[in-house]
Amino acid sequence: MLTVTSVNVNGLRAAAKKGFVGWLAQTDADVLCLQEVRAEPEQLPEHVRDPEGWHVVHAPAAAKGRAGVSLYSRREPDRVQVGFGSAEFDGSGRYVEADLPGVTVASLYLPSGEVGTERQDEKERFMGEFLAYLKGLRERAAAEGREVLVCGDWNIAHQRADLKNWRGNTKSSGFLPEEREWLSRVFDPADGGYVDVVRALHPDTEGPYSWWSYRGRAFDNDTGWRIDLHVATPGLAGRAVKGFVERAATHAERWSDHAPVTAVYDR
Repeated sequence: MLTVTSVNVNGLRAAAKKGFVGWLAQTDADVLCLQEVRAEPEQLPEHVRDPEGWHVVHAPAAAKGRAGVSLYSRREPDRVQVGFGSAEFDGSGRYVEADLPGVTVASLYLPSGEVGTERQDEKERFMGEFLAYLKGLRERAAAEGREVLVCGDWNIAHQRADLKNWRGNTKSSGFLPEEREWLSRVFDPADGGYVDVVRALHPDTEGPYSWWSYRGRAFDNDTGWRIDLHVATPGLAGRAVKGFVERAATHAERWSDHAPVTAVYDR
């Protein structure tokens, strides 16, 4: 079995002080994809930067304190790549991939955007470039007999079942019609050709949500969004036997505003 977990840590230095270290010591994951690390590797404690038993690649953003993705694996990767060949985004700490036996696993932090601002324009430019890359990655992997799994904070809720308050967010970044249509293209067998793994395992479920605002009582009321996704090529998605959100028992036990999303794949 291959167990993969993805989580936006909302700043790894802060998460490490709140409970990430204890969680890492207990996880069954073979691969761990982190987003929004927001730290240079040398700013992290050694037991977080390079913990015993893990092979780690960090891809910080050139802009200090922003974004940043990391990938931890129990086995040393055969190949590691930071970025996806984008002149604009390869230094932005938003993508890293690693080749493991039979599968390429990636950690993605798609820009969050904000309607009516340059941040939304940036998000749309990223989406345009990244879909083209995803198609090429799938084709290259298929030619090598490999599967692909892109985990991370995709910052888009695809369907109404993917956020509690969908009516109040139809004009909000993360649930705009054009963003949802783009994600539909990623999942279209005739276009992107990928599968939303957790949704495929739970087709008739509200959620399961993976992000709750720190404002108000969003977590306690489960007013969340499902934006942290496992996106896989069909062959691997078809071997997923379990997919779940590791939701903290209480608000006080959270170490990020996101919860880890884990899937187990039959090798």
